[in-house]
Amino acid sequence: MNTVTAMKDSTAIAIGGFDGMHIGHQHLFNALGKNGTIVVIETGYANLTPKHERENFSHYPIVYLELDDIRHLDGKGFVGLLKERFPKLKKIVVGYDFHFGKNRKYSFEDLKTLFDGEVEVIEEVFLEGKSVHSHKIRAKLIIGDIQRANAFLGHNFTIKGNHISGQGIGKKELVATINIKSTGYIVPKEGVYATLTRIDEEEHFHPSVSFVGHRISTDGSFAIESHILDGEVYCDKKATISFISFIRNNEKFESLRELKEAIKKDIAIASKELKFLQL
Repeated sequence: MNTVTAMKDSTAIAIGGFDGMHIGHQHLFNALGKNGTIVVIETGYANLTPKHERENFSHYPIVYLELDDIRHLDGKGFVGLLKERFPKLKKIVVGYDFHFGKNRKYSFEDLKTLFDGEVEVIEEVFLEGKSVHSHKIRAKLIIGDIQRANAFLGHNFTIKGNHISGQGIGKKELVATINIKSTGYIVPKEGVYATLTRIDEEEHFHPSVSFVGHRISTDGSFAIESHILDGEVYCDKKATISFISFIRNNEKFESLRELKEAIKKDIAIASKELKFLQL
């Protein structure tokens, strides 16, 4: 369903920033029903699922509202805008901490007063006794806690980027890698990870071991690169790296021989970690 049709026919909307499309957000989406639409307030700060990447994590159509275009509105003006965009609107779903309008002055209580339909408020979502929030997921990625970040997300943290040339010594002296340049995503802790890598438009992911960080043992440049474990593949335009687990910190090695030995160990660990995954 395109966005024009979604706005015309939707009877329910879920509103929020929805960076990460995590398990807390999914509770809002589950309350939408049949003719629902997700309304993303785009702040420009999303870095777990930047821009339209959110569309990969829900079957509902998504409509984007730029914060700068609506931040001046008071409560009545904001609700009026929603009713104008969604003429059949009967239900609005928001989180317990939702605020809107100029200076975030209004809460869900005001929404219940201003909107003449149903307002459903989704309470805080917990996992293993911890509340689920996008900022907590970012914090876990920064310290390399990929597995807990993925648990909060409800899916693997993923980075996409355009294929670029590497430093030129990998295939000759170390192992062949696919290098990408990615913008808009939070960068997890520098180090080595067990990953799954999708090449161009392939439907499946390859088991892989990936490095994120500065190449402190060689030229010092920043890199995001992935070595495919099930055979060398050709990458034409882009790659997608899905992070499964953290293997080790970024380390400086005194020679290419030492670095190559470390990479062999990384490959062995990643192969073991990924062995039982359904690819």
